[in-house]
Amino acid sequence: MMSPRFKDIVLDTVLIGSVLALLLFFYAPIITLVAFSFTSSRVLTLPIEGFSLAWYSELISRPDFFPAVINSAVVAAISMVFATAFGTAGAVAWIRYRFRLQSAFRAVTFAPLLFPQLLLGVVMLLWFSVLGNWLGFSTGLATVIIGHVVYITPFALVIVAVQVYGFDDTLEDAARDAGANGWEVFREITFPLLWPGIFSAAIFAFLLSWGNFYVSYSLAGTARTLPIFVYSGIAVGSSPIYPALATLNLVPALLLVVTAEVLRRRALKRQSASLPSS
Repeated sequence: MMSPRFKDIVLDTVLIGSVLALLLFFYAPIITLVAFSFTSSRVLTLPIEGFSLAWYSELISRPDFFPAVINSAVVAAISMVFATAFGTAGAVAWIRYRFRLQSAFRAVTFAPLLFPQLLLGVVMLLWFSVLGNWLGFSTGLATVIIGHVVYITPFALVIVAVQVYGFDDTLEDAARDAGANGWEVFREITFPLLWPGIFSAAIFAFLLSWGNFYVSYSLAGTARTLPIFVYSGIAVGSSPIYPALATLNLVPALLLVVTAEVLRRRALKRQSASLPSS
């Protein structure tokens, strides 16, 4: 018979080992990719040969790189604004209101999540092709933005809905009792307390749009975003410029995620401080 102390040690070892193995599984490819971006070899092989920043220089000197970055930034920024606004409005309607056909509204809201991105892109391409022939327009960045908003809005809605669900609406009631009007309640109470969820949804929406390939590829026409730039390059062979591009994407993405988490923690502290002590 094993002693309880020995069982606890075995259980802790298994749990810690499982967590470490999971982290290794997730992050080993990312670390390897970053290391490949600094190789001096043109071929991606292990062990890595030498150290060089030449692939970053070659990436930046590509004439089609910055136009693709600008297109991706424009699409991601506009898609983020609309998806976050629609997602916030939908989250408030989800959690705080009761109305007829609410179940149907929720089902329709989640419908884009049920479609694989490739299928969603193809379906929207067919739709825009028919509509474009009728109204006389072609696919481009505008259709990409519409496709991204359709795909990303449900994700933003879910993130904001979590914040709305944990919102203490008695704070709004107290502000009204103190004489605040509807706009003042929203500006001073509602929005500041929902802002961490809204900001997190915006960051997530931006990153989803920035890295989206299937919808972008289907709806971009002759325009090129960054994922299409990568696909066009790796279709003719691998190169260390793409690990370099992935590394350049990784750093700002991490900064955005950390910023969102810091704001969320500050808002929780502010909300806790505003609650009356029992």
